[in-house]
Amino acid sequence: MTTVLIADDQPMQRFGFRMLLESQDDMTVVGEASNGTEAIRLVDRHHPDVVLMDIRMPGLDGIEATRRIVATGDRTRILIVTTFDLDEYAYDGLRAGASGFLVKDAQPEELLAGVRAVASGDAVVAPSLTRRLLDAYIHHLPASSATADPAPEDPRLAALTDREREILTVIGQGWTNTEIAERLHLAESTVKTHVGRILAKTGARDRVQAVILAYDTHLVTPA
Repeated sequence: MTTVLIADDQPMQRFGFRMLLESQDDMTVVGEASNGTEAIRLVDRHHPDVVLMDIRMPGLDGIEATRRIVATGDRTRILIVTTFDLDEYAYDGLRAGASGFLVKDAQPEELLAGVRAVASGDAVVAPSLTRRLLDAYIHHLPASSATADPAPEDPRLAALTDREREILTVIGQGWTNTEIAERLHLAESTVKTHVGRILAKTGARDRVQAVILAYDTHLVTPA
């Protein structure tokens, strides 16, 4: 059973999410929060598998709540729910440690698939869509960071083999596991093993965080 906490300041939005989630045999809603402070308190109480986190909420917003929840080391994963086109903070939400994002007008099956993916440790955002999001909001990085020379000595990359560094680079470029396997002439199972090792060695929580790492260390630059 996947346990979910809903954090959104709009009661009707929370109601809609609850009705959809609880229509599934493998999901249950353990609580609702109307702001980030409540979300943190309820995560500490219930330790849900997934939080559906709105960004714009009164008081403590969803980005700071995400940052604080991730910082505790709790197993809970955060799925940002945003309007995307209007919300310039989606990128910051991913950087804060969210495992992905969905738009609020997503189809019901997309929301359910997203919750299941995040609960299982996968990223809910398609790699190509993640890259477009990061490209759109790369200007949020400090200018010195965006233009600095690559730092080979970066400790997050130091333990990677040449092959793992290569795969991290193409993950940042939006390649799927299938594409990596085809283009680098590897078995897909081998690619999955490499990805798992990359996440473990770098401390990235999931594929989305691996993409952000590729940007931060300048393995990938905006298109």
